[in-house]
Amino acid sequence: MSTAIDKANQAVEALEKVMNKQYYPHFHLAPLAGWMNDPNGLIYFNGQYHVFYQHHPYDENWGPMHWGHAVSDDLVTWHRLPIAIAPDQEFDKSGCFSGSAVNNHGELCLVYTGHLWLAGQGNDEQIRQVQCLASSKDGIHFEKQGIVLTPKNGIMHFRDPKVWQQDGKWWMVVGQRTLNDVGQVLLYCSDDLKNWIFDHVVVSDIDPDVYMLECPDFFPLGDKWILMFSPQGMKAAGYQYRNLFQSGYIVGNWQPGQQFSMVKPFQEMDFGHDFYAPQSFLAADGRRIVFAWMDMWQSSMPSKKDKWAGAFTLPRELILDQDNKVRNRPIKELKALRQESKSFGEIMLSSELKPTNIQSISCELNVEFDLKESDAERFGLQLAATEDGKQATLLYVDLQSERIILDRSLSGLELTGYRSVPLPKTDKLTLHIFVDASSVEVFVNDDLYSLTSRIYPQLPAKRVINLFAENGKAKVTKLESWQLQPIYA
Repeated sequence: MSTAIDKANQAVEALEKVMNKQYYPHFHLAPLAGWMNDPNGLIYFNGQYHVFYQHHPYDENWGPMHWGHAVSDDLVTWHRLPIAIAPDQEFDKSGCFSGSAVNNHGELCLVYTGHLWLAGQGNDEQIRQVQCLASSKDGIHFEKQGIVLTPKNGIMHFRDPKVWQQDGKWWMVVGQRTLNDVGQVLLYCSDDLKNWIFDHVVVSDIDPDVYMLECPDFFPLGDKWILMFSPQGMKAAGYQYRNLFQSGYIVGNWQPGQQFSMVKPFQEMDFGHDFYAPQSFLAADGRRIVFAWMDMWQSSMPSKKDKWAGAFTLPRELILDQDNKVRNRPIKELKALRQESKSFGEIMLSSELKPTNIQSISCELNVEFDLKESDAERFGLQLAATEDGKQATLLYVDLQSERIILDRSLSGLELTGYRSVPLPKTDKLTLHIFVDASSVEVFVNDDLYSLTSRIYPQLPAKRVINLFAENGKAKVTKLESWQLQPIYA
């Protein structure tokens, strides 16, 4: 008899045969076919990195959630494994929602949310969510152990457990929506992963409009504790919170037996259009690494016509600076993907479009501008551009507003809008940029800011990098580029 996992694996393989890969990433994790959202169960286990993800293998839309699975020896090259868990029990039959992975005495254990629609598929007015456990001896095949934690009576939204071990005990944070629509993160404690005791409410009422805190993560960084999560309901304010939902963090102090005390309130983590549900894990050498879902709910996803949707950001290292700001930058291992390189010396731009002939379907760029020698109203790069610049994703400095802008109004299919960050008060501005088949990731002055956005150029079109300046001059002191090789083994 074929199991739910067998059927799901067959479905995703059949779907891959009819997929169009025109927008499929070369160096970002994405589903074999079908739908992918939140990163789950990120862990270094028995000498390998495991990544799981929310996955609907039957078509390109969100549906009853499975856990997709991939592994890597080095965080660079990835190998796909069979689907790890499928919604096939009474307690999770509407979906195996997000969660985390831990090493329990050599067993790989997944703690996840079992989701139930009580009034028909997609009706969020009546749902039940519980925390569940599954375990594996080989890291590939998982056996479900059932429900380990239920919410208080009447609570429907109670999900996304993140578990870790500390001082001989297991700890878990979970997101909750209260009966009066307040988003909270709750902390629990256990000796055995099965019996959990409530510890305290870590945060609540972070904003009057926020009704749910999704995908919480709680970890030490530097000398502080970081509570990272994705609030739902925050209203846009000027340049901030422009996406449907946000992702960010609160910095504070905590140790077992104490309440969490906030040092710095909520801050956004990435400033592009497509960054949600970030989850962290420890690399073999102790670095704190994060992946996020490189998409946003209710955003346009033209790849759905090609039978797939969803990808992860690049893996990034997290660093806490002296101002208690969590910075993120691409991990150093990604340099192993670099192939053909090009470098340019100093370039003076005036009111013109300057082609570089750098191919930008799968590339990495390092650009340095001399801000003291630049006075153009705006200057920067056209990414994934046609040679005439009629179609491009614009990344530029606006000297009048003193901001760096990532503008998708010419990026192709169904996309509009821009995102921006303040222009740093430095003489030199460096932009570290990764352009994939349908995404752009920008890192400003190493790790001061990141901006992550999906793009869907109208195809067929040659895609290159152009430089430009408008109404004045701009000085490029350095431009390096690399073509990047694919990540799948």
